[in-house]
Amino acid sequence: MYRVGFGLDAHRFAKGRKLILGGAEIPFKYGLKGHSDADVLSHAICDALFGALGEGDIGSHFPNSDHRYEGASSLEFIKEALELLAQRSYKVENIDSVIVCEQPKISPFIPEIKSKLASLEGLSDKQLGVKATTTDKMGFVGRGEGISAYSIALIRLDSED
Repeated sequence: MYRVGFGLDAHRFAKGRKLILGGAEIPFKYGLKGHSDADVLSHAICDALFGALGEGDIGSHFPNSDHRYEGASSLEFIKEALELLAQRSYKVENIDSVIVCEQPKISPFIPEIKSKLASLEGLSDKQLGVKATTTDKMGFVGRGEGISAYSIALIRLDSED
């Protein structure tokens, strides 16, 4: 049995924060505003995984009202989502994602992003699609106000169990 989930996240730029995407630190003059590390890519992946399971969204699992998650690495959120999949006897077939921003240029960092994500148990770089694009200066992303990310996850029931 296969299931599909979709995730979307967006955050505003903020001064004095690191820019983290897929667990990789991207050199840039701004980071993203958020309760955790504000990693929009990891948040979109979490929502895709939780959605495929029919288990709510990242906010229901890691609420911004809970101080335990303040400044937390969003890779930890993905780890917990993968653990929930395993508890339900599901495995990731693939995750495909798009990071949307005008700046900084993301493509040079995609290998590092994929490596960070593939370091999580249950994922390999062959299961991960990571791409980057712009909005040709349209909308909040186009005006340089922040970054958004979209992810889709395909999971399957593990017949070996």
